[in-house]
Amino acid sequence: MKANIGLLDRIVRIGLVALLAVLFFTGQLSVVAAIILGALAALFLVTAVVGVCPLYIPLRISTRRG
Repeated sequence: MKANIGLLDRIVRIGLVALLAVLFFTGQLSVVAAIILGALAALFLVTAVVGVCPLYIPLRISTRRG
């Protein structure tokens, strides 16, 4: 697949993952919120590392330059 996530988008996603990890490890999230946000954080981390967001493909969105 062609990469469709730019550098700023990756930085924002990884920042959100870090924020959610801090909230989880400090006990600020309920069990249900931790599960839901943990799944979302895992998705953000994978898409940031791979550089492809499956949701961007049908919407024809690309934050990558060039």
